[in-house]
Amino acid sequence: MPCLYSGESNPRTHGASPLRMRIAIVLYPGLTALDAIGPYEVLNSAPGFDIRFVWKQPGPIVTDHGGLTLGATHAFHELPFPEVLLVPGSSANTASAMRDPVLRAWLQQAHTRTRFTTSVCSGALVLAAAGILQGHPATTHWAVMDALAKYGATPCPDQRVVRSDRIITAAGVSAGIDMALTLLAELAGQDTARAAQLAIEYDPRPPFDAGHASRADAPTRARAHADLMRRAATPRAWS
Repeated sequence: MPCLYSGESNPRTHGASPLRMRIAIVLYPGLTALDAIGPYEVLNSAPGFDIRFVWKQPGPIVTDHGGLTLGATHAFHELPFPEVLLVPGSSANTASAMRDPVLRAWLQQAHTRTRFTTSVCSGALVLAAAGILQGHPATTHWAVMDALAKYGATPCPDQRVVRSDRIITAAGVSAGIDMALTLLAELAGQDTARAAQLAIEYDPRPPFDAGHASRADAPTRARAHADLMRRAATPRAWS
């Protein structure tokens, strides 16, 4: 499937009330914090959403750099069928999440009835490992883009956000904010999404034009890639 928008503009809600839509953001040991918190800030700025952080059980979740802990508020069994689910990525622990049978089973179950299934960064590979991206165009972090094809997805390296029917994937880390604004426009309308963008003052003007692999020079790409590989090769022991 080509890297183009496909799907209905307003997919069915499976009977969910639009007034209190349940959004499940998956937390797992070693996730990248901004992958989850960026979209949370966007969605939390609009009314009508019940946002829950889910994992196998409620409790603290240590993020990938080890210095920040987030809190899972609900267990998977407490939210078997959210209207929206979001899977963040990780700089060092994506592979473990991809192999986790409990996480995969919950994603497969929840996806059958979501209004939107979404990911940020390498969270796309977690969806892919659960069989959810088979036959869909998708994006992810540039360093792992090629892995999408191994799971039957069509990589879209030049797109920051890719929607295919009710699946929305975002490129690396900061692209989660763009994805969340895209999602919010679908859920609550463009006016609400614009207001949310202004509320968080999302007006990025980075000091360097090195935010995409195609624009970064070779030394910058090599340095970034080496740093990512170092993190992946020396994972922390998350509790």
